[in-house]
Amino acid sequence: MNRVPLQQQQSCGLWELKERLGTGGFGNVTRWQNKETEEQIAIKQCRQELSERNKERWCLEIQIIKRLDHVNVVAAREVPEGMQKLMVTNDLPLLAMEYCQGGDLRKYLNLLENCCGMREGSVLILLCDISSALTYLHKKRIIHRDLKPENIVLQQGEKRLIHKIIDLGYAKQLDQSSLCTSFVGTLQYLAPELIERQMYTVTVDYWSFGTLVFECITGFRPFLPSWQPVPWHNKVMLKGDNDIVVYENLTREVHFSKHLPQPNNLNSLLSLKLERWLQLMLKWSPQERGKDPGATPSDCFSQLEVILQLKLVHVLNMMSAKILSYSVSDDETVADLQLRIEKDTEIPVADQELLLEAGLALEPQALAMQCAIDYSSRVVEQKNGRRTDLPLVFLFVRSTCSYEPQFAPRTLPENISYVQSDPKIVLAYRPLRRTCGQAWHTIRSLKEDWQRLQQGQKAAIMSLLRHNSSLSKQKNDMVSMYQRLMAKLDFFTTSLHIDMDKYQEQTSTGIGTMLQKLTLSLYYQRCSGDSQEVVRLVVQAVHFYERKLRDFYTHLSKTALCRQRVMELLPKVEGVVQKMAESEQVLIRLQEKRQRELWNLLKVACVRKHERLSRTFESRLQSLLHDTIQESETSMEVRRSCQLWLIAFFRELYVVTVF
Repeated sequence: MNRVPLQQQQSCGLWELKERLGTGGFGNVTRWQNKETEEQIAIKQCRQELSERNKERWCLEIQIIKRLDHVNVVAAREVPEGMQKLMVTNDLPLLAMEYCQGGDLRKYLNLLENCCGMREGSVLILLCDISSALTYLHKKRIIHRDLKPENIVLQQGEKRLIHKIIDLGYAKQLDQSSLCTSFVGTLQYLAPELIERQMYTVTVDYWSFGTLVFECITGFRPFLPSWQPVPWHNKVMLKGDNDIVVYENLTREVHFSKHLPQPNNLNSLLSLKLERWLQLMLKWSPQERGKDPGATPSDCFSQLEVILQLKLVHVLNMMSAKILSYSVSDDETVADLQLRIEKDTEIPVADQELLLEAGLALEPQALAMQCAIDYSSRVVEQKNGRRTDLPLVFLFVRSTCSYEPQFAPRTLPENISYVQSDPKIVLAYRPLRRTCGQAWHTIRSLKEDWQRLQQGQKAAIMSLLRHNSSLSKQKNDMVSMYQRLMAKLDFFTTSLHIDMDKYQEQTSTGIGTMLQKLTLSLYYQRCSGDSQEVVRLVVQAVHFYERKLRDFYTHLSKTALCRQRVMELLPKVEGVVQKMAESEQVLIRLQEKRQRELWNLLKVACVRKHERLSRTFESRLQSLLHDTIQESETSMEVRRSCQLWLIAFFRELYVVTVF
């Protein structure tokens, strides 16, 4: 609908006319707003010149919409009191509906950014909403018969845009035979049986829905959109069951294809699955359309639900700059995902490093679901009503720090390649518009590919910073541990010297005085026309992109080298810290055992008065202290042996004393 500027203000009680939204098949649509509550409604008014049959359809539309209640079907509202008398000059009622401020889908498709199709997330949300609405209508035994972008409006919901079906003027309630014969709807979205005026069922909505979805994915309608009805019908009816597009190239040759044309914004996994689904929806035969007896589930809407429930993980291989897409299950681990990556890339699992953008590495035992996109929740991150770029996992190779572009030159779209081979060609408006759209999309894709690579480099740098932080912390721990260890070693050595000094003193002052002083010393511590310029810009952009890639991979290699060196250094530092911690524990145990055995020894020495044993004790203790001091100045391993000797000596002394 085209919006018409408001010429003068008009009110009806608390309601004020705000805008003329445009003209539909049956009448005019205006937007009204309540002065107190600010609620907005759309009022559809039937034109006087309608035929009797269309007046019946108008009344039927009002009856149908008033009894429907679904989030993806526009809801009826009460007509404000007095508005019927104010606006209507005939005997036909007004239709009041909820107002959807996002406009219709055609307006959205006409945006430059959607020239080669909508974003992946936006396509999936549309599929989710419209399939739900059609399923609801068909269960109510209602076929829409005029499904097209102009009859889908967008409403901003709490978390995302919501698509709603409007304009049920051509909707038809199925009779007992479930077959209809009237010719209605817009030609480009009409099923073949409607054009042929044959009997039809709900499968006409399948064709319209498939055509609409194809346009949303690619930016153009699938079957010769500029052709007239008769030649269109004669050519398209020749398509095979699995053909989903019939198009003219720039030399006006007609091609049939089973695949979604490039460029579009779908990942490879979804593209393949939606190709198969569109093959069901766009079958020429109405009896076969929407069904696949060889699949489970067999009907189109159940199959679509399976696609929408996929949980996808997108992995950017930093070696090839290609995105790998995987559907993961709830219990699949990162290790399971790595096996699939190894099969596709020939990079061994042990050599794979998967990083998130923040630089966090994915642990093999963790669930792959943590980085998956779940479209079944119908909540997708959006910006200005549209989903932002995909979250990615970045794949690096542990064993290399030399990254170079390892991929073939970018394949240019068909129209761009053709014009590049014949730059002087003058194109008609439609092919020129398509060519310019492909040029814009190609340049945007180059920009987005570059941004994704930069995200990967950011992930590598963040990982480097995380490892560097760990390395710095471990370095500080190592210095602190070294200082503690040296202090304890000094304490242990000093204690041994004190023991020696006190022993010498004891020979004149007695064991009791030494025992008291020793106790005090013990302590512990932790446009239309020539498109030559457009193509020149695309080629220039591609060449510039390739030059920048070489620089990018040079810097990425430097980052990878730094990360590799840090990763090599980390276990070495960890090992040193671990050995120092072990040495500290050995030293503490030596000190504890030395003191414990010394106390036992002193106790025995105080009790025993036998002169021979005392002399033996003094001689061995003096020898042991000298040996311990000497060994403590060598290594901790020798010191551990000294402790064993101490224990053996104390045990021998105990045996001698007892017996």
